Amino acid sequence: MRTLLRSRLWTAVDMERLVERLEKAVERLETVCQGPGMCGDGSSKGVAQYVQAFDALLAGPVAEYIKISKEVGGDVQKHAEMVHVGLMSERALLVTASQHQQPAENAFSSLLKPISEQIQVVQNFREKNRGSKLFNHLSAVSESIPALGWVAMAPKPGPYVKEMTDAAMFYTNRILKEYKDVDKKQVDWVKAYLSIWTELQAYIKEYHTTGLTWSKTGPVATEGAKSPSAPPAGAAPPPPGPPPPPAPAPTSSSTDDSASRSALFAQINRGEGITSGLRHVSDDMKTHKNPALKNQGGPVRSGPKPFTAPKPACNANPSQKTSPKAPALLELEGKKWRVENQENATNLVISDTELKQVAYVFKCTNSTLQIKGKINSITLDNCKKLGLVFDDVVGIVEIINSRDVKVQVMGKVPTISINKTDGCHVYLSKNSLDCEIVSAKSSEMNVLIPTEGGDFTEFPVPEQFKTVWNGQKLVTTVTEIAG
Repeated sequence: MRTLLRSRLWTAVDMERLVERLEKAVERLETVCQGPGMCGDGSSKGVAQYVQAFDALLAGPVAEYIKISKEVGGDVQKHAEMVHVGLMSERALLVTASQHQQPAENAFSSLLKPISEQIQVVQNFREKNRGSKLFNHLSAVSESIPALGWVAMAPKPGPYVKEMTDAAMFYTNRILKEYKDVDKKQVDWVKAYLSIWTELQAYIKEYHTTGLTWSKTGPVATEGAKSPSAPPAGAAPPPPGPPPPPAPAPTSSSTDDSASRSALFAQINRGEGITSGLRHVSDDMKTHKNPALKNQGGPVRSGPKPFTAPKPACNANPSQKTSPKAPALLELEGKKWRVENQENATNLVISDTELKQVAYVFKCTNSTLQIKGKINSITLDNCKKLGLVFDDVVGIVEIINSRDVKVQVMGKVPTISINKTDGCHVYLSKNSLDCEIVSAKSSEMNVLIPTEGGDFTEFPVPEQFKTVWNGQKLVTTVTEIAG
C-alpha cells in the first residue's frame, strides 16, 4: 500500500514539473510568434515559415545586439534603434511577399522605398556624428547596413550580404583592437552585431537562395499592399539600398508576346527575301548627295534616346544640396585634434601635443598639415591632395578613402595603414625603416626610402597578386608585370 501511494505521489510531482515546462515552452512560442493565431496549427496559414524564421532571427541575434547597445548607451543605442526600425521594415516586406505574387518592377521599387529611406537615416546619423567617441561603432553599422537591400539582389542575395559585412570588418577590428582586455562589453557588442549578418546569410541560403521568395497564390503585390498581421514591435522597417531601375511594364498579354516573337522569327527565317519589301532610294533622295534636302523644313526623325537609369529618389538628400558649406576646423576636442574641411591651407600646424592625443583629419583638400611632437595616432579620412608631415606616432597612422596624399615621417612610427585610397606616397625616415605598411583596396602606392646622399629612392607597393592551391592551403605571391 505504501509503495502504491509513493508511486502516485511521484507521479503528481512529475506532472507538476511537466506542466511548468509546457507553460514555459508556450511562453517562448508566443514570444516568437508575436501575436495570436500565428503559431501551432495556424502557423502555415497566418505567417509563412520563412517569416517565422526571420522572427527567430529578430528574437535572437538582433535582440542581443539591441540589449548590448542599450548597455553601451549614447550614440550606439540611438543607432541600434534605427537599425531595428530597418529590420522591422524588412519583416513587413517579407510578410507582404509571403501573401502576394511578385509585382512589376516599378511597384516593387515602391515597396522597397521604406527600407531604402531607413538605410539613408542610419548612414546620415554617422555623418552627422563624426566627432563621436564611438565613431568606429557608427561606421561599422553604417558601412554594413546596406545589407538590408538583399531583397532586391537577385540572383545572389547571400554573397551581397557577405560583401556588406566585410565592409564593416575594418571598423569592428579597430574596436576589438582598442577595447580588447579593456572593456568586454564592447567586444560582446561586435560579436552580437556581426552575428546578425552571419545568421541572415544562413537564413537567405535556406529560404531565399536566388532572391526574395514570393507567394505563388494570392493577389499581385501593389504599392499599397499591407500585411494583415502587424510586425512584432517598432516602427516601419527600413528597406535596402536603391533597387535596379524599373523595367517598363508589359502592355500586352503573354499570348500576344508569343505571337509577336513568332512573327519576328518567321521574318528572320526568310533569309535574303526579307529585303524584298524595301524601297530603293535613288541619289536625289539622299541628303548627302542632294544638299537641297537639308534646307527643307519639317520635323527631323531621330532614333530613340539611349536608356538612362533613373536616379532613385531614396538616394537623394536635398539637405546636402541646400546646406551651407561645412566650416573649416582646427581645434582640440578633449584628447582629439580635429582638422576638418580645410581647403588650400598650406600652413596648418599642430604644435602643442601630448602622448595621449590623437589627430583626426577629415575632408581636407589641397592643404599641408604639420604635427609636431609625439602623439598616439593620426587618421586621414576622405582627404584629397593633402600633405602630412609628423614627428613621432606611438600607435598607427591610418589613411582611409583618400586620393593623392603624401605622408612624411620625421621620427618613428610602428604602423601605417592604407585603405580604399588611390595615390599615396609615404616618405620614411632612417629611424622608421622598420615600419609596417598594411594596405587594402588601394592603388598607386609608393614608399620612398632615404639614401645616404639625402635623396629618396621610390619603391612601389604591389597591387597584383597570384594565388594557387598547393594541395594543403592557398599560397599567395606578388605578381610582377613585365614591362
